[in-house]
Amino acid sequence: MNDKERFLSFLKFEKRFSEHTIVAYTIDLTQYLDYLLIQYQIDDAALATHFYIRSWIVSLMENGLDPRSVSRKVTTLRTFYRFMLKIKRIERTPMLKVQAPKVSKKLPEYIDDNKMLLLLTPNNEEKVTFETIRDFLILDFFYRTGVRLSELINLKTSDINFYNLTITVLGKRNKVRQIPITMNFKNILKDYLLSRDVFLKQSETFHEFTFPDNKGNKMTPNFVYRRVKSMISTVSTGKKRSPHVLRHSFATSMLNNGADINSIKELLGHTSLAATQVYTHNSIEKLKEVYKQAFPKA
Repeated sequence: MNDKERFLSFLKFEKRFSEHTIVAYTIDLTQYLDYLLIQYQIDDAALATHFYIRSWIVSLMENGLDPRSVSRKVTTLRTFYRFMLKIKRIERTPMLKVQAPKVSKKLPEYIDDNKMLLLLTPNNEEKVTFETIRDFLILDFFYRTGVRLSELINLKTSDINFYNLTITVLGKRNKVRQIPITMNFKNILKDYLLSRDVFLKQSETFHEFTFPDNKGNKMTPNFVYRRVKSMISTVSTGKKRSPHVLRHSFATSMLNNGADINSIKELLGHTSLAATQVYTHNSIEKLKEVYKQAFPKA
């Protein structure tokens, strides 16, 4: 097993990174190792110095790669060389003299409460099927709980505790958290699960996952993404119309309605408060708009 394979195995089995993250790390590391081999005829990453790494970063920038993407690749190398230190393949990491390009902070896109209310208002003219009920609930679930896409896909019926009014979510790196639900949402979920059971019986499939696809199987990320994007497009012209926008909408709405930022951090499953604080910027921008509209001398 070479260094790359050992590193990826370490991320998967010891660090328990998500499949999506491991794919990204694999692509970044493969591109870097290919560059070393083609440009400098180096086939051992342990021999690379900060000079070669800087050269790779410059080549990425010259090819027009977005600074945010370049910064992510630098993070990949930092993690990789920390691992190389850990297994004693190197004595000193070459990343000490490497800096990532500066990245301008982007505020997370979100859908405001009024548009979400419109989005979550049922269309009485639409034919009611299990698929329409499920798609509507998926949208509502993202907005009410702030869960990640992978967390929703892997949610099992046994994770919903109607007695305690909580949902148990398995987040990143197998971190478990509980999200409270209201009595109203409890009733919605109960009604949905009844229709789900009927649908699975008709589909001749059986599993514990809360949200099956149109064939009764476990959903894929693309399946959910397409449906969410299609529904969000009816009320938003934003560039991003993914499930993650609904997670941002949940956090922003909670903050705007007086929720404590530490509580939002726990609900989102963030390990660091810094990751949650980005939503305070959205709140401040909203205050600025209100100020401009309301203050006569603004």
